[in-house]
Parts: sequence; C-alpha cells; structure tokens
Amino acid sequence: MDKQTKEKTIDELQGKLKKAQLAILAGYSGMNVEKINALRNELRKAGTEFRVIKNTLFGIASEKTDYAGLKGHLRGPLAVVLTYDDVVAPTKVLSEFAKKNAELNVKVGMMGGKLLDRKQLEALASLPSREVLLAKLLSVFVGAQASMVHVLAAVPRSLVQVLDAYRQKKEKEN
Repeated sequence: MDKQTKEKTIDELQGKLKKAQLAILAGYSGMNVEKINALRNELRKAGTEFRVIKNTLFGIASEKTDYAGLKGHLRGPLAVVLTYDDVVAPTKVLSEFAKKNAELNVKVGMMGGKLLDRKQLEALASLPSREVLLAKLLSVFVGAQASMVHVLAAVPRSLVQVLDAYRQKKEKEN
C-alpha cells in the first residue's frame, strides 16, 4: 500500500470514527471468507460496518478521536465494527455470531470515550432494542398522566357520591 492510499484510508477511517457511536474490536483469526461475509451481511442489516484494517492505520486514525483508548488493544488480526445509530443491535449480532462461531473473539469496545470489556459488551447486547426502550419510556409517561387524571377526577367524583348519598337519605326521610 503506497503512502497516498494509506493517508486516504486514515482520513476516511478518522471521519467514520468521529461519527461512530460505538467501536468494537474483534479477532477473526481462523474464520473463512464465507463466515466473514455472513457476519458482514448481518451487521449491515443492523446498520453497522465491519472492516478489516491494519492495526497501525487504525491506531493513527483513532489518535484524534474518542477512540484513542483502543490503541493499546491493537494486537493480532482484528476487525473493527463501527456503529452509527443503535448500539444494541450490532452487539446482539456479534454476541449471537460469536456463540455460534468460536473463531470470532469479541475483545473490547469503546462508547462515549469509555472502554468496554467483553462482559460489558455482553450486558449491552442483553438490553432491549432502542425501539422497545422508547416504547417503555412512552408507556411510563402515558401511565403517569393517566394516574394523575384519575387522582384529579377522584375529588369531584367523591363529592358527587357524597351529595348523591345525602340526596338519597333526604328522600328516605320524606
């Protein structure tokens, strides 16, 4: 690879790292092309990019980004998984694929400048998807409003019930 190609690759990768929400390093040693392509396709469906890149180029590209902390983990053949939107879906895909294929070794990840080890990535993969979390949050908001309406309506309802009981008592007396 000549110097211009390397510089172009570094600039492109640096731009992608600045936009990324999550970056995961995974070892793929021993995986054949068919398995790598299958993983790429599954990750692409989740809106994620899977790239095999030289560790030195990734290290240089990550220097001026939030992912500089990954530089110490660049050993051996690694692939970089970059996520731009939902961080849960690609971690689920990687976790499921790693369970079925022992050759895939999810090493570390980085999100928001914080280094995530394998256990933290598995915990992230066990979360519900973004849409499910938003639906739960919406149901909490709606439930709180409905409860408030019921509480506020209870006072006039109680007053009406007391007045009705008083009316019935007066009718029985007469």
